[in-house]
Amino acid sequence: MKRDQVLNEAKKIINGKREQDYGSAFRNHKRIAEGWTIILRECYGLKGNIEPSHVALMMDWIKTCRLMNGIDHEDSWIDKAGYTALGAEFAIEEQLIG
Repeated sequence: MKRDQVLNEAKKIINGKREQDYGSAFRNHKRIAEGWTIILRECYGLKGNIEPSHVALMMDWIKTCRLMNGIDHEDSWIDKAGYTALGAEFAIEEQLIG
């Protein structure tokens, strides 16, 4: 795919279905930033760095923010469950390694 095709497709997506499903991109990203700030503050305060389990929390937060615009978006619920399962597995692995 050429760069113009990528940009044209992205433009269609962010101005179409995604905006309908998730609302204002600015508002959604603001919510994400607020949640990530809390998560990262705790990461650095407790561990001093970001672990894979923290990334799973942040990805879950993205899906939570998306659901704030439409609680019936099944794909986001499924993704949240997946990130939760991965995060739990990562937390166990981090304790074994770290």
